[in-house]
Amino acid sequence: MLIINADDWGRSVAETDAAHACCKMRRITSASAMVFMADSERAAELANETGLDVGLHLNLSEPFTGKGHNQTLQHHHNRVIRFLKRNKYSQLLYNPFLRKSFSYVYEAQAEEFYRLYGKWPARVDGHHHMHLCANMILSKAVPAGTKMRRNFSFWPGEKSLVNRAHRALVDRWLARRYRLPDYFFCLLQCIQQGKWNRVESLARSASVELMTHPVVAAETEYLMSGEFSALLQRVPTGPHALL
Repeated sequence: MLIINADDWGRSVAETDAAHACCKMRRITSASAMVFMADSERAAELANETGLDVGLHLNLSEPFTGKGHNQTLQHHHNRVIRFLKRNKYSQLLYNPFLRKSFSYVYEAQAEEFYRLYGKWPARVDGHHHMHLCANMILSKAVPAGTKMRRNFSFWPGEKSLVNRAHRALVDRWLARRYRLPDYFFCLLQCIQQGKWNRVESLARSASVELMTHPVVAAETEYLMSGEFSALLQRVPTGPHALL
């Protein structure tokens, strides 16, 4: 099954509208929603009206641009952002002094998701993939059994052996507690690197999540193309809810 997921739902009007246009044309099957952002409220209304399958796009790396968050949340969120943006290796390190901050930030965003969508997030992924940082993985703040986004899938030669080994270790750890798709790819990379034969073949017998950002012109153009429409006719598609 191929899951076409639009990230950054609710981050801004432009991003929500681009994804919503794809939703109406049935070129995406799911979306990942950001809360406490500029268009979060309207985006929730659109998703609830259309019945779009939506999960929580956990934000640990970007300031909130919407309303509704208190000073305590702002304080903890700023601490998390500063730590994760300190250098490119910060997300690999567990900071015990930020254990409370990471948990508080997750719980606040999950509660806001519940307020907007009327249900707890059954699926969680992360803005800039920060849901895979050491503090989130080891904190177990996300309830067991939740659907979770795995690391990108790569073939031998595409990344170093150490890089692939680390990703595999993290995915095995996640799989003990959460429900993961079998494979995960980025639409733009598939377009640029010609991975469609692999993706199509895998989607016939496994669950494949394809991440897209419809606000990017090249991605929307491909999603709306006849080539992509033909692909959707050849492989089973569906939302994360079917995992």
